[in-house]
Amino acid sequence: MSGGAEAAPDGGLRCPWGLSTEDYLTYHDTEWGRPVHGDDALFERLCLEAFQSGLSWLTILRRREGFRSAFAGFKIPAVAGFTDADKERLLADAGIIRNRAKIEATLANAKVLAGWGAGELDALIWSYAPDPAGRPVPRTLGDVPAVTPESTALAKDLKKRGVRFVGPTTAYALMQACGLVDDHLADCVARGGGA
Repeated sequence: MSGGAEAAPDGGLRCPWGLSTEDYLTYHDTEWGRPVHGDDALFERLCLEAFQSGLSWLTILRRREGFRSAFAGFKIPAVAGFTDADKERLLADAGIIRNRAKIEATLANAKVLAGWGAGELDALIWSYAPDPAGRPVPRTLGDVPAVTPESTALAKDLKKRGVRFVGPTTAYALMQACGLVDDHLADCVARGGGA
């Protein structure tokens, strides 16, 4: 069963991507695919997925605490208040990915989201969660899509509302990471919130 769940050191079957490093195994077992709610928590995930674009998720995962420190815990009002001096500080911060376009998008997105009502980002993102009954359970990594109609619609809606640096692939990665979909493989012990 090529691309299917594989045995981890504890003997339990896991999605193969979760077995390459201890960081991935912990993330796979305790976070990925688990429901995330709250505007600030979803803003963090949205920002990190954007920073990941073109890079390994492991790079982001290993710098997550640096990102949290640099971006005031991803509290939307705090990041919305960042100044040009803060932007220069971020561009010099070796604890994060120093990509000007991604940093500027994060700051601009915080300013946009600061104008939304409490819970509005959470409600918008979760409104695109597909009905799990209508989704086939992936048996291999080849069964897991990179983009779906829902992620395409979510990206389009966010862009229409002024949110930058989020395309259909980034939106789908967000949906996977935040539990809007459960893309753990059928035989994975973490499927359905297990592990």
